[in-house]
Amino acid sequence: MDATRVLVVDDDPTIRQMLADYLGDHGYEVTLAASGTAMRAEMERARPAVVLLDIGLPGEDGLTLARFLRERYEVGIIMVTGASDVVDRVAGLEVGADDYIAKPFDPRELRARLKSVLRRLEKKADSPKPGGRVSMGNCVLDLKARTLSDTRGRDIPITSMEFDLLKTLLEHPNQVLSRDQLLSMTRNREWEPYDRSIDIRITRLRRKLEDDPAHPRVIKTVRGAGYMYVPK
Repeated sequence: MDATRVLVVDDDPTIRQMLADYLGDHGYEVTLAASGTAMRAEMERARPAVVLLDIGLPGEDGLTLARFLRERYEVGIIMVTGASDVVDRVAGLEVGADDYIAKPFDPRELRARLKSVLRRLEKKADSPKPGGRVSMGNCVLDLKARTLSDTRGRDIPITSMEFDLLKTLLEHPNQVLSRDQLLSMTRNREWEPYDRSIDIRITRLRRKLEDDPAHPRVIKTVRGAGYMYVPK
C-alpha cells in the first residue's frame, strides 16, 4: 500500500477530475472510480491508503461499499455526504468510516482531513501488535490464556464474549467501532446488529477496567457512533 495513493469514488465526473487535479498537485497519486464495480477493480489493481467515498452513489450506495471495504481491507475511508445529511454521517461512522466531509466542501479542508486519517493509519501501523499480557485500565489481559487479572495477579471472571470484545478493542486503539462492527469482528453475528446486549457487556467490562465506571476513560462512548478504546 502506497501512503500517497488515494482512490476517489464518485459518480460526478466534475468532482472526480477536480479532486484528481487538486490532490495530484499536492503530491498524491489519485485513481478514480465512478461506481462500486470500478472501485472493486481499482482495489484489486493497486491498493490505496485512503478511499474518498461518495455516499450518494446510484445503485450500490456508499454505505454498502464502505461496509465492503471495512470487512476486507485495512484502508482509510472518508465519506462524502450531503450538507444536511446528519443521519448519513452517523451511518457512515457506524459502518467503519474514519471521517466524513459534507458537500460542497473546500478542497483544503478535505486535504486536512485526508492528512489526519493518514497520520492515524501510520500510527496504527507503527504500533506493536498486541501479544501475551497487555495492560488495559486497571487490569491485565492475557491474550494466550484468555484471562483477565488485576494488577496483583488475581483472576477476574470474564466470559468468552467479554474477552473477544476486549481483544477487538485492543486491536483497534483510538478507533470508533460501532455495535455492528464489534459483532462482526467478534464473530457474534447471530445477534441482531443493534442488539443492546453488547452495551450491557461494555458496562460490565467498565466495572472491571475503570477507576470510575460512570465516567469511563478506557472504553469511551462516542454518541451515535459506537465505542472507542483509549490506551493510557
